[in-house]
Amino acid sequence: MSFINRIFFLAIVFSLCPAVFCNAQSGYAQVTLPKVFGDNMVLQRGINIPVWGNATPGSLIVATLGKVSTKAKTDKDGKWMLHFSKFNAGGPYDLKISESGKPYSAIKLTGILIGDVWLASGQSNMEFQVQQARDAPNEIGKADFPQIRFLIVEHDIKLTPQSDFLAGKWKLCDTNNVKQFSAVAYYFARKIHREQNVPIGIIQSTWGGTPVQTWTSREMLLTSTATRAKILANDTLSQNDFAKDSLNMVRFWDIVYHPQGSSDKIVPLPEYDDSGWTAVEMPRTVKDFGIGKYEGMMWLRKKVVLPPSFTGKQLVLNIGLPEMSYSLYFNGAEICKTIWSSNPKQFYTIPASLVKNGQNTICIRMAMLWGGGGLNPPAENIYITDNVAKVSLAGKWLYKKDVEPALPQIRNYQNYSALLFNGMIHPLIPFGIKGVIWYQGEANDTEAYRYRELFPMLINDWRQRWHQGNLPFLYVQLANFKKVNPLPSESEWAELREAQTLTLSQPNTGMTCIIDIGDANSIHPLNKQEVGRRLALIADKKVYEKNVIASGPMYKNCAIKGKDIIISFTDTGSGLVTSDIDSLKGFAIAGDDRKFYWASARIEGNKVIVSSDKVAVPVAVRYAWADNPVCNLVNKEGLPAVPFRTDEWKGITQK
Repeated sequence: MSFINRIFFLAIVFSLCPAVFCNAQSGYAQVTLPKVFGDNMVLQRGINIPVWGNATPGSLIVATLGKVSTKAKTDKDGKWMLHFSKFNAGGPYDLKISESGKPYSAIKLTGILIGDVWLASGQSNMEFQVQQARDAPNEIGKADFPQIRFLIVEHDIKLTPQSDFLAGKWKLCDTNNVKQFSAVAYYFARKIHREQNVPIGIIQSTWGGTPVQTWTSREMLLTSTATRAKILANDTLSQNDFAKDSLNMVRFWDIVYHPQGSSDKIVPLPEYDDSGWTAVEMPRTVKDFGIGKYEGMMWLRKKVVLPPSFTGKQLVLNIGLPEMSYSLYFNGAEICKTIWSSNPKQFYTIPASLVKNGQNTICIRMAMLWGGGGLNPPAENIYITDNVAKVSLAGKWLYKKDVEPALPQIRNYQNYSALLFNGMIHPLIPFGIKGVIWYQGEANDTEAYRYRELFPMLINDWRQRWHQGNLPFLYVQLANFKKVNPLPSESEWAELREAQTLTLSQPNTGMTCIIDIGDANSIHPLNKQEVGRRLALIADKKVYEKNVIASGPMYKNCAIKGKDIIISFTDTGSGLVTSDIDSLKGFAIAGDDRKFYWASARIEGNKVIVSSDKVAVPVAVRYAWADNPVCNLVNKEGLPAVPFRTDEWKGITQK
């Protein structure tokens, strides 16, 4: 094409499509919305619905939701915000947004419902997926709730508050999508949806293992001397630090999940030379190995002589419930490769072809992470059997720590103050919500006393930023976990639960007690159905104003009468009972010496009378005060009594 012809061609194009060139010069191709807005989303009923985004500076934005229209002007930076008047529950609707006079700039979102939107946040027990929880195949198969929608915010770490999050789309609840949804949030949403008969939206912003401080804003953390120093330490960080940590994390998990240097082809072999390995009595966890704090891959081996009757038979090997990720080998062959101790399987089939007469070799490759790892007692849980005879695997094993490369150091910046708030909460503000459901606290157990301040800080922080008054903030108290202590003792987890209970003094808060449905061997108890149901009961009472019993008995006050301490409760429902046929358990009593003894306890009406022959002059009572308490006080509605203590003696986390 000649030069003259090119000029003529461009002149025609420009005359036909001037908007294309003007728009290109303006630097804005079209109106943009943050990713919290999308097809199939749920918008909050009963409030003035906020919608915001970016466009050409100084332009007029026209938005239509269903048949309702409204307008807004962009500021000098191109930012705009508008509000639709209140909608009742319903839909579906379309949302159309454009710059006035520029129809090519229009955005159209479809399939929008109006209902109740809940923000679900916290650490791994809120993140724990439906497909990981109890009865997953059955629950997934019947998950057909097109009016329940989830938006899962992708993990992200940021140094400053962001206007948008990294990734995430609204998804309908069906048998495919539900697998990845938060189990607690899903069972919560399902109950509310069925009872209220309105669409339910869940915005899921979670990250396992994270403390409350990372979900709190810099501005709020600066207001406390307890958090000021750590938030100021973030000023030395850069995005390059995060990038390096991400690379280390990839390498970290590659080592955990994939044996290095063909170690899995060499170390499990019967003829492998383990003469330089260290002996250890099993079962026990890594903290009892006597090697100090260790994080990395550990190999364990045991040679076991099987009776002649086992030869040529298919055997069953019970390895108990190992902690963390592990692979099991028998005479050099891989029998299983499993991830995390939440997998309840502990019995493994040994093919007859692998079984030798006499000596056989068992080998385990195990990730020792975060202070965990090893084989959990009791000893009778690890054995091999032909279903007739049984050979114990307890006793002497050999282990070695440095067979594979060391795990790279990971800074875990997701735990640093405010960084998840910046990347995963700030971009959601001020999207209209009904309230917050929260499950977190495990990562703050060593600073449980400070949690009395930290947790209310987060609640107040979010409420101030959402400008929706005292938004309902409903949360889950820590479950029972770890080994049962045979004697009354101090407990970080008990002190954390106490801090959570004290947070009920904040307005419009509600707490779900799950002290009866935890798992001694897993920080992730599988019964998320009941957690979601109980959390929804709190919402029924506090948010939807239903006349329901939503809590188990709560300590009210006590009176000392001779050798007895008489405990009064609120939330007794239809009356106090035990959850089993046994007498009351879980109460301990102490005198001025502050030494606690297990107490006798009996129910009289809506009170509990506590005493002990070992305490002549009692001054204090504790109930369910342990990591994993044995306790059975409930109301007749089956909701457990909330752990408590009547004393205010200094705890082990109070610095």
